[in-house]
Amino acid sequence: MARGRRKSSGINAEYGEKHQISDNVYLRLLVKLYRFLSRRTDAKFNKVILKRLFMSRQNRPAISLARIIRKTQNTSDKIVVVVGTVTCDNRLIKVPKLKSLCFKVY
Repeated sequence: MARGRRKSSGINAEYGEKHQISDNVYLRLLVKLYRFLSRRTDAKFNKVILKRLFMSRQNRPAISLARIIRKTQNTSDKIVVVVGTVTCDNRLIKVPKLKSLCFKVY
């Protein structure tokens, strides 16, 4: 196999390293930040976020607003972090106050 990174996938064939394929500057900054945090801290959260940032758009499942509300019912003053798309749910009549970080909202 040839040395160096392949352009077709996010995994170096020889070493198994993962790298970012996207040319999005903001996504690259997020990867740089979470790579540093996952290396310097022992929190599993940072490693999970980094793994999900490497996923392709097809493998990043969308999450509905109703599911976020259901999972965060008893918590207040928390920030919800979603690596992916948050879809609006038309069945919801009332949406509680919620802080969230995500890539896209539909």
